[in-house]
Amino acid sequence: MRSDLVMKYLSLLFSVLVLAPLCAQTPAEKPAHLFILSGQSNMAGMDPKLGLEPEGALLFPNANVAYIKVAAGGQPIRYWVAEWDEIAKKHGVDVEKVRATDKNKGTVYYKPILNQFEMLLKKYPNPASVTFCWMQGESDAKKNLQEPYNEALKQLITNLRRDLKQPEMKFVIGRISDHKKASDAPWEAVRQGQVNLAKSDPLGAWVDCDDLNNKVKNNVTTDDLHYTKEGYELLGRRYVRQAKLLIEGKKPAENGRP
Repeated sequence: MRSDLVMKYLSLLFSVLVLAPLCAQTPAEKPAHLFILSGQSNMAGMDPKLGLEPEGALLFPNANVAYIKVAAGGQPIRYWVAEWDEIAKKHGVDVEKVRATDKNKGTVYYKPILNQFEMLLKKYPNPASVTFCWMQGESDAKKNLQEPYNEALKQLITNLRRDLKQPEMKFVIGRISDHKKASDAPWEAVRQGQVNLAKSDPLGAWVDCDDLNNKVKNNVTTDDLHYTKEGYELLGRRYVRQAKLLIEGKKPAENGRP
């Protein structure tokens, strides 16, 4: 083999074996979009691997999509918001009476968010975006605590932006479903408040869940409190779709069904 051909061959081989891996983008070097998932039973029931993860891979093909999840069934918003007592008193709530039945004391679901997010940042120290996804409110609506709820939810978002040091954190609220009749005033107040909050913040959006809980039993369709398997999957996908619109500076879907 001629020497010049040998040199060309060796140069090509060097590029493939050495330079290509060096030029390839490692996972740590890719931009990262981080999601914080929190709430009560309908968040606890959502498996991110079935909706959020595949949608994230589809919409952010050249980035890492990672998340943390802190959720438990039947939990009121006061377990996330330290200022809830003060907010509730302003709205005429008998806080001592409400707290007398509490099994949990303090904001037992807030600190875990901070701790888990800190661990996530060790892997993705400079995220391209952070989005808070919330699915909660049924408990407060059922206990007629709708008056302090909306202010408390706004406070929660404020607290997270401060404590996570993410002032540009986006948020997507899962509006509680149509499980209750429209005539149920506390339920409707929470639903409307969630939409109003999302619309009032340029970094906020909401997700419609009215079509996620349709269950058929004995040929009768009911609006169940909890969602179907397909509903939970779609919930995760809608979170990512609304988040992507916010990240790109676009207007999120106004009907909550991106």
